Amino acid sequence: MIVTTTNSIEGKQIEQYLGLVSGEVILGANVVRDFLASITDIIGGRSGTYESKLAEGRDMAVEEMVKKARNMGANAVIGVDLDFETLRDDMMMCIATGTAVKVKE
Repeated sequence: MIVTTTNSIEGKQIEQYLGLVSGEVILGANVVRDFLASITDIIGGRSGTYESKLAEGRDMAVEEMVKKARNMGANAVIGVDLDFETLRDDMMMCIATGTAVKVKE
């Protein structure tokens, strides 16, 4: 399945717009505790622990969105947007949204 942030796919013709699809994931992540526990990650100016949590949330949300698009009969999702929010000190939410479409093969 093609997944893109653009509103079109170069070289492909959109045959049908099937509707909005989303994938939502809420992860338990005590960012402060993990951040302090992985202080060695910070020395380089980045936290590998936090980045891996973000990547995990993103991947899970996109996977859920793609699954919903497939169930609608889509073979692509366009206009994908990713949002991340911290709900509390120990919870993180990632939402992937896009438009499920059928493109000419």
